[in-house]
Amino acid sequence: MSFERACAVADVPADEALAVTIGAYDVAVAREGEEIFALQDLCSHAAVSLSEGEVEGCTVECWLHGSRFDLRTGKPTGLPATEPVATFPVELRDGSVYVDTATTLNGVTPS
Repeated sequence: MSFERACAVADVPADEALAVTIGAYDVAVAREGEEIFALQDLCSHAAVSLSEGEVEGCTVECWLHGSRFDLRTGKPTGLPATEPVATFPVELRDGSVYVDTATTLNGVTPS
């Protein structure tokens, strides 16, 4: 695995995602309680940044059409999106968030 530092844990807000670029990918880093998640920062329905939407109930919302994506699986929980987005492994070390974009947790190839 090839983890790269994405941000400080303290930089991740409680109710929205944080946009970061890791390697070739734009990644949305989000928090649900004490857990941190990373997913591709691109709605699978339209080319919209998921980091601009609200995080609630372990989902992030695409602000344009209202689809929500599960932070754990990347799967949409409502229409119009029907395809999942890539989710990435996360490690927390010394107050920082590290993300591995060389692999995905859900088998979705990032675009």
